Amino acid sequence: MTVAIIFLITCVLFIAMILVKPSVEIKGHTVNIYYLPPLVGAFLLIFLGEISPSEVARGLTADSEINPIKILVLFLSMTLMSVFLDSVGFFRYLASYVLGHAKASQKSLFLWLYLIVSVLTIFTSNDIIVLTFTPFICYFARNARIDAIPYLICEFVAANTWSMTLIIGNPTNIYLMTGAGVSFIDYAVKMFVPTVFAGVVSFVILRLLFNKKLQKTFEPSGEIAKIEDKTLTAIGVAHLAVCIGLMVVSSYISLPMWIISFGCFVSLFVFATVVLLFRKQGLGKIGETFKHAPYEIIPFVLSMFVLVLALDKVGLTEKIADILSNTDTIFGYGMVSFFSANLINNIPMSVLFSSVTEALSGTERLAALYASVAGSNLGAFLTPVGALAGIMWTALLKKHGEKLSFARFIGYGVLLAIPSMLAVILGLKLVL
Repeated sequence: MTVAIIFLITCVLFIAMILVKPSVEIKGHTVNIYYLPPLVGAFLLIFLGEISPSEVARGLTADSEINPIKILVLFLSMTLMSVFLDSVGFFRYLASYVLGHAKASQKSLFLWLYLIVSVLTIFTSNDIIVLTFTPFICYFARNARIDAIPYLICEFVAANTWSMTLIIGNPTNIYLMTGAGVSFIDYAVKMFVPTVFAGVVSFVILRLLFNKKLQKTFEPSGEIAKIEDKTLTAIGVAHLAVCIGLMVVSSYISLPMWIISFGCFVSLFVFATVVLLFRKQGLGKIGETFKHAPYEIIPFVLSMFVLVLALDKVGLTEKIADILSNTDTIFGYGMVSFFSANLINNIPMSVLFSSVTEALSGTERLAALYASVAGSNLGAFLTPVGALAGIMWTALLKKHGEKLSFARFIGYGVLLAIPSMLAVILGLKLVL
């Protein structure tokens, strides 16, 4: 009972902090603090003896795919490579180049934005694309004198829909599927059709929602951002491509994905450092990349892992599994994970459901995990607290003066997320 109470209080305080004070300003720098309630909750459980330090240590160092340290290495390595490409202007260049060809048609601009965000999200991650494109869209809309909200919603929905395509698209995908030993290629094969279903449904609804606002023409600036450093960009793109290529065949060469991503990350920064030192330009780009990495995800994931270890120890995860066993596996786990992500955020939900699904076996567990992946991604655009991407996105909107109330977000979210989730469930039923 104590563990359940502490877990519930932790989740309530976590959501409250997201809504009220997810970050603070310290000497002009924004510092995220939303992970503090889970961190305090984890330490409280250890202090009260509900879980011992040795049990925590065994869980964190276990030689298994669900080891959270391995998962964090994989996620942060991929993130740092993407942040590096952003720092050299690669994403900005692609965005301005593609959107620059929309001419004066907002309908064309809307379509191109959805496509470029979708494609880039597939090969990087939703968090990176949201962080990169949101300021660009705000500036672009202001200069073109058009309403930014349709494009911001379009970007957010596209990023959190197509992040399901590959296992690297979202840290929740990584946590849920690598923990079950699912390979890169197996995941991609299974999730392709469900993601396409959700992508088509979400785009059609987006166009219907914003059809009137997209009727007006606009004056394109004609300016296309330049790649700041072609050599470093080529090095970054090559390493990301090699990393994804190796992940595709990782199950055939018996090389874990976290080692592949970490190796490519180290190689990228060694190459970049050599180039910068040879030019005598200093290591500013390297420092900028490390400065913008989402390090707060480390205490957040580790704390939630400890909380779930305690839930598992007292048998609460098994009880949740028993309740869900009375439902259709894909529909039940899909919809419950979808709504749970908006109660406790998608990363805590994924840590919890990874443990809950261990009560299942074989194909039933895989079906539950794929459905939970869908819930963790699409739950992001039901409410702003559904995912880390939503927390960062709403903070960026405030920073750039774009007004989008909590109620208005949910209004769009209900119309977009629920039909998209049902489309994924249909897709999963066809392929599993």
